[in-house]
Amino acid sequence: MNDLDLFSDPYGDGPPPEERFSRKDRRRTRKRQRRRRRNGRAAALFAMAFLVAVFGTGGVLGYAWLDDKWNPPDYAGKGTGNVTVQIKDGATGAGIGRALEEHEVVKSHRAFVKVYNKETRAPSIQPGFYQMRLKMSSAAAMALLLDPKSRAGNQITIPEGRRAIEVFELLEKKTGIAAKEFEAAAKKPAELGLPQYAKGKVEGYLYPGRYDLDPNGSAAQILKQMVSRFNAEASSYGLAGKAREAGMNPGTVVTLASLIQAEGARPSDLPKVSRVIYNRVEKDMPLQFDSTVVYALGKRTLTVTNEDLKYDSPYNTYKYRGLPPGPIGNPGHAAIEAALEPKKGTWLFFVTTDPDRKITKFATTYDQQLELEKEFRAWQKANPGN
Repeated sequence: MNDLDLFSDPYGDGPPPEERFSRKDRRRTRKRQRRRRRNGRAAALFAMAFLVAVFGTGGVLGYAWLDDKWNPPDYAGKGTGNVTVQIKDGATGAGIGRALEEHEVVKSHRAFVKVYNKETRAPSIQPGFYQMRLKMSSAAAMALLLDPKSRAGNQITIPEGRRAIEVFELLEKKTGIAAKEFEAAAKKPAELGLPQYAKGKVEGYLYPGRYDLDPNGSAAQILKQMVSRFNAEASSYGLAGKAREAGMNPGTVVTLASLIQAEGARPSDLPKVSRVIYNRVEKDMPLQFDSTVVYALGKRTLTVTNEDLKYDSPYNTYKYRGLPPGPIGNPGHAAIEAALEPKKGTWLFFVTTDPDRKITKFATTYDQQLELEKEFRAWQKANPGN
């Protein structure tokens, strides 16, 4: 045997093994390439189908979006049933529309805004509560808002300086809710949102001003509305910070303001009354305000007797020095401002010499005070029964 036979091709004659393996690799490569081309064509077709679907759907959605923008959904007709809707002070057309949509009066606030923008009388819509109907067309809703008959007649103005019990009586006349219900609601301060420094008392925190009362509101809801107004005004004015700068508790400022409101006849008098209080407290003089005595007695009168002055109450500033333990009424902004910004002066006394014309005069000495009291007694003599 030839020694080379030991290394002869075991597969017989033919191309060497390396060449045979190369052909197999090429065949595998060609198969892989054909599969890739088929897969590529499929992926391209899928991608085209996807893009067609996306752009087709996008076109439909885009048309729907534009149609909704140009022609927002709206109800037809005058609607049915009844619902009360509040239009808040300063509300824009969009704000009114959202309030109506929220109460299911109109189907879309955008539809209402289109009507609002075309209606020249729309800016005349007043804040308040309106009796509306459910599922109205925006045009019908606008017509009702412009109709004075649809507006609930529960507007009320609370004058500055009224005591809580007097506020309850005014609210009773307007709403028909008994004053006792307001008194009962006032005894649940946690439900009213009173500030902590009010110490659970509504006196001083039923903010005066004009209110649109919910015709369906409870006594507690109405009082909460008034307390909320106080909180908003106090926050806007920065009451807590200014009181702190003056070295006072905000509750003390409200008490001081209530005295100023009760004693000041005209707005221009308020800073002067405030200065009298500061001066008397600084000199450790009793305030001797008749307004605190009649508050303690639960009366409203300009005539205070010597017997009245003996009434034992921490609100009697003839018997007790300093401020009373709490407000004696509900002051407005000007009185609160005067409590923190008294006018400069040396006055220690003042007398409203002519209550009819709201004339108050100020004095520094006791002799001057006596002369002012003579003027007041002359007015009393000319006006018996006051």
